Amino acid sequence: MRVLVIDDSRTVRIIIGQILRELGMEVVEAGNGLEALEQIRQNPDVDLMLVDWNMPEMNGIDFVRAVRSQRAFDATRILMVTSEAQSDHVSEAINAGANEYLMKPFSKDVLVAKLGLLDVIQE
Repeated sequence: MRVLVIDDSRTVRIIIGQILRELGMEVVEAGNGLEALEQIRQNPDVDLMLVDWNMPEMNGIDFVRAVRSQRAFDATRILMVTSEAQSDHVSEAINAGANEYLMKPFSKDVLVAKLGLLDVIQE
């Protein structure tokens, strides 16, 4: 399974990437939404995207909308991973096309549980 991790924090990308690799996934990274759009052009077989909300160049919500406007990614699961805790942000992300929402900071167990909800892994 190929996963795209999109976050402007290199540290967050490293932490999430390490967890995903331990679960046997191949990880591709991007530092913002524009870089992520380029990554999916180069890697259209991405199965899962973990997307931060607040990033420069193109934020996560605009990226999710851009991805969901492309029929080729209808089946791709999107997990919004962000520190935005307001309930209106959660509903905005889901309405934009995210499948699940994960609040930072989080533990490995919580990330694994969310991946289980997305049917990406067996818990």
